[in-house]
Amino acid sequence: MVAANTAIAAAFGATTALFWVIMRTGKPDPGMAANGMLAGLVAITAPCAFVPPWAAAVIGIIAGVLVIESIWIIERKFKIDDPVGAISVHGVCGIFGVLSVGIFADGKYGAGWNATGNAIAEPVSTGVSGIIKGDWGQFAAQAIGALVICTVMFGIAFAFFKIQDTLTKGGIRSEEADEIAGLDLPEMGVPAYPEFMPGGDVVDVTGTGKEPSKEREYVASTASAPGAAGPPS
Repeated sequence: MVAANTAIAAAFGATTALFWVIMRTGKPDPGMAANGMLAGLVAITAPCAFVPPWAAAVIGIIAGVLVIESIWIIERKFKIDDPVGAISVHGVCGIFGVLSVGIFADGKYGAGWNATGNAIAEPVSTGVSGIIKGDWGQFAAQAIGALVICTVMFGIAFAFFKIQDTLTKGGIRSEEADEIAGLDLPEMGVPAYPEFMPGGDVVDVTGTGKEPSKEREYVASTASAPGAAGPPS
């Protein structure tokens, strides 16, 4: 059941996302379809053992739409740079998945959980049940759990990056020109897409008038030389 539900949610998430982005933009976006598949996988992670297959399909469909709308809201409304939609895939759809346990759980799994008694010594008739079975208590528990996770992890992540930013010379954010031109060379030292590198002089692709870093200039001028090892010291 776990494997089947996981595959179902992923398939419905990818398909729904593809058709949804076509409906919204008029163009098929394979990147959004891939995010829809990931959204389905993330959303079904928590409830995969607790829900019937039809619910896995519904969860995948909702996640496929949710991830696209969330990506656009985060990028366009909140102006947060999230190139691969990680916040939407893992954050938004992850929270939806946690809540889905409290919505779609059908009571066939989890007997003995949630203080319902010992499943061996004191067998119980039903397992974890959600709203579809008339039990709102599990949904409330899932909502509390999601809130705790968000609060605790935000605090830990904020503290970690704040300390790192304070201790790192110049902070942890890259220069604006490198952010726009691409961080593959300044941060990693090699081009991610060498076939698209200019073969001669550096081209100002940033629109800022600032030259990219020395590493980018070096690789751009030697992109046609197959054995180039890296920038000079």
